[in-house]
Amino acid sequence: MRDLPINLLRTFMVVADTLNLTEAAKQLHKAPSTVSMQLNRLEELVANPLMERGQHGVRLTAVGLLLKNHAQQLLNLHDQIVGSFQNMDIGGVVRLGTHDQYASRALAPILQEFILSYPEAELEAFCDYRPDHLIDMLERGRLDIALVERKAGTEGGLRLRRDRLVWIRGKNHFVHTQAVLPLVVFEEGCIHRRYACEALDAAGIPYRVAFTSQSRMGVLAAVRAGIGVAIIPHHTVEDDLAIITHELPTLPETDMTLMISPKVNEATRRLENIILESPVFNPMGNGVTNPEDAVIEY
Repeated sequence: MRDLPINLLRTFMVVADTLNLTEAAKQLHKAPSTVSMQLNRLEELVANPLMERGQHGVRLTAVGLLLKNHAQQLLNLHDQIVGSFQNMDIGGVVRLGTHDQYASRALAPILQEFILSYPEAELEAFCDYRPDHLIDMLERGRLDIALVERKAGTEGGLRLRRDRLVWIRGKNHFVHTQAVLPLVVFEEGCIHRRYACEALDAAGIPYRVAFTSQSRMGVLAAVRAGIGVAIIPHHTVEDDLAIITHELPTLPETDMTLMISPKVNEATRRLENIILESPVFNPMGNGVTNPEDAVIEY
């Protein structure tokens, strides 16, 4: 078998993760035709079909699933080798604060890229559901960089993405029709909890706190079990959850905001760069092409 080029494997991995050629092309900043061409070339090299293309996207074949497992290991090792030679002089502690709704989903591949690219850096991540607490830690010098969720339009930091909050329930549970609405919420200090209570109070809808958790996993588990309804950002809704569209009051929009201490080391700046360049956290309409041009104030 001939060698498998790294760039083809990277394209394949994005398509394998999204199962959508259009979305993969968008993330890769390539034309869909270029992505298809690279996939065809990779299939020629492995002498097997990797994907079945259909009207509603793509599906991995058995060979495709096998390659996905091996390709990820190879890419990780490749990036670690390259990073160890290119970035040996970039080290130090990087203290990141974030909500676990980011750490457990969109942020995970970004952090993986960072630790593989900068093996001498020491990443310390702190998750908390209270944005005000994370900002306070940043101001007190206990964090270097923070990814927080704030009400849309709040001043300070660099807005990466605007989203709307939505009410959710388990697909097979209609708990939102109960006379007293059961809520699944984070503990006090979470803006989702505050917005939910404020919206229900304003609408005159009676409610009770049925389940409290400190983690997104706990909140979603309770929703799936039919214990109550919760609110989360729209882009984080998973397939087995249903959005409640009409029966409950409208919720505010929020901004995913990046904040950074004025004095940080080069490793922290490199993590900032990776976040800003990611398609998931790409700044919306702020015109920032170089993080150094963005003065992050808090």
